[in-house]
Amino acid sequence: MRAILPMRRFFPLGALLYGYDIGATSSATISLESSALSGTTWYNLSSLEIGLVVSGSLYGALIGSILAFNIADFLGRRRELILSSVLYLVGALITALAPSYPVMVVGRFVYGIGIGLAMHAAPMYIAETAPSQIRGILISLEEFFVVIGMLFGYVAGSFVVGLVAGWRYIYAASSLVCLIMGIGMWWLPPSPRWLLLCAIQGERNMLDAKEFAFFCLCRLRGQAVDDSASKQINAILSELSYSDEEKQATLCEIFQGKCLKALVIGAGLVFFQQVTGQPSVLYYAATILQSAGFSAASDAIHVSILLGLLKLVMAGTAVVAVDRLGRRPLLIGGVSWIAISLFLLSSYYTLLNDSPFVAVIALLLYVGCYQLSFGPIGWLLISEVFPLRLRGRALSIAVLVNFASNALVTFAFSPLEALVGTGILFAGFGVIAVGALLFIFFVIPETKGLTLEEIEAKIL
Repeated sequence: MRAILPMRRFFPLGALLYGYDIGATSSATISLESSALSGTTWYNLSSLEIGLVVSGSLYGALIGSILAFNIADFLGRRRELILSSVLYLVGALITALAPSYPVMVVGRFVYGIGIGLAMHAAPMYIAETAPSQIRGILISLEEFFVVIGMLFGYVAGSFVVGLVAGWRYIYAASSLVCLIMGIGMWWLPPSPRWLLLCAIQGERNMLDAKEFAFFCLCRLRGQAVDDSASKQINAILSELSYSDEEKQATLCEIFQGKCLKALVIGAGLVFFQQVTGQPSVLYYAATILQSAGFSAASDAIHVSILLGLLKLVMAGTAVVAVDRLGRRPLLIGGVSWIAISLFLLSSYYTLLNDSPFVAVIALLLYVGCYQLSFGPIGWLLISEVFPLRLRGRALSIAVLVNFASNALVTFAFSPLEALVGTGILFAGFGVIAVGALLFIFFVIPETKGLTLEEIEAKIL
């Protein structure tokens, strides 16, 4: 464990900055729209303009996911994370110092591109450098830090939302973390698997690449692995040669053979992660708690902190359990209760309006089970299942599906609610959750304890 501490310090910071943006924006929009607190002459924004501020980073993340398709293997995982930290920093500063609304939106887009690159490269870097016995814990920490970031964003917002131009302070506060992330990733070595892939494809000298990969592996995992590092390097090279990895990956190959199966597993899981209503349930959180008479529910920020604490506890539980229990048990158990909670929410809005405790229980059950299953394991599996030669490009497609389906649910919710009603809409999410459970049961493999090469050889 001593050997992986350097990775722990820096790789989750991209996820923390993503979560911080979610939490901070809820407070920043309150400040930005206030005539007394905005500190601008352009505070009188329309709902569309506010929506663009809130969703600007999401659109940027979609762009970042598309860019990752071509730059992931060219830059490598480490340099992609360094680039994401630069974009995070530039986006945060543009947003915080924006003299006008259009400039602010540009800043939100730039920050979002950093999100897309970071959420693509971080799980890939961890998967390729972590020992198989603790790979699940380390990648699950990414979701854990997303939740920590959200909580920090809510708390930071509660302190400065009452200040004039408080939204500027909220966004500027992430700058220091961006710098730490960039410097930290500069200090860490490249992925040994990426170095060997470059050598196999003729982009590096093989002897030099083997020596550098050996050095990187020892740095990442500590001196205790010196005796076995050569065997691990040779095993990776053997699998690469056996899989004919010397050929450059093409777009068509992503939709063929092993990678197609991996794409169905990874993209399918992150698609269900979003279309089971995750953004919409959180949207209704304050309304549900208010109906139950919670005093804190009158303040949306305090409600968010309460839910953030629950998410943090359950995400921490998933981090501890994922390499002990495995991926499938957590997914099957968690998604089963997600389906139940969605049907409970539907029954509250259609049949049980005078029983708000039902809605509160359903809300807490949904939030907790999501963080125990879909939240961390979605990111974990997409980093594990793709073959190495196609991993950078294929994972960018999975990340794109994640952000695109998030946007789909977010923007389709209000029209669908007006069309069919809240109760029926949540029932629809419940039916989709049942479909997700069947998908998990019949399609999702168990990858606990397997090396990435074993996953490719035995599962795909």
